[in-house]
This record gives sequence, C-alpha cells and structure tokens, in this order.
Amino acid sequence: MYGRYGNDALTKFLLVLGLILMIISWFPRLGWVYFLAAAVLVWSLVRSFSRKIDRRRRELDCYLRFQKPIVNFFKLSRNKWRDRKTHVYFKCKKCKAVLRVPRGKGSIVVICTRCKDRIEKET
Repeated sequence: MYGRYGNDALTKFLLVLGLILMIISWFPRLGWVYFLAAAVLVWSLVRSFSRKIDRRRRELDCYLRFQKPIVNFFKLSRNKWRDRKTHVYFKCKKCKAVLRVPRGKGSIVVICTRCKDRIEKET
C-alpha cells in the first residue's frame, strides 16, 4: 500500500522469531509463550503497515547496530575456519583491526592497513 513502511530486516526477524516462539509454545507447560509469540507477530505487522516511517527507520537503525557485531563475529569465525590451513588471523594492537597473513612464511613484518603500524609476527 502506498505510504506504508513495508518490510525490512527487523520485520523479517520479528516474523521468524514469532514463528519459532509459536512452535516452542506447542510444548506442554509453555502456553504463555504463545501470547509472547502473538505479540511479536502483531508488532511485526504494525511495523509493516505503519505510516510513521521516521520512527520505523530509527527502530531499524537500532536493530542493525545491535545485529552488526554479532554477524561480523560469525563471519570472521567462518572465515578463520575456512582459511585455517593457509592463513593466520591476528589483531592490530593499536586499532584492533583484524589482519590476515599467509601461514608458514616464518617471521614477517606486517603493516596495518588502517593505522599503518608495523607488526612483527611469526606465522
């Protein structure tokens, strides 16, 4: 519909969370989770059909600021696991940037791309 906010990453997350909570509510003695799931699903629908676009964007920005470090942690973990035989990952001591260097090169000097600090590492 014209003038409505529509779906975004937070709305999709709320829909998935609501469905997961609905499935969990099927277990005995967890009937109260059903009401929580219903509230989450209603909130996602209200966000989708809302005309207060500025307010929904602020909610999305807050959600993305919360989500970004979590997603980056899992991406880095996946990359470390994928490259575990060929590369070594380490952090710059000054700016905390994650650096990747080839494994098995001996003692090398690495220059941080962010702060230009020189780091000597054994690979």
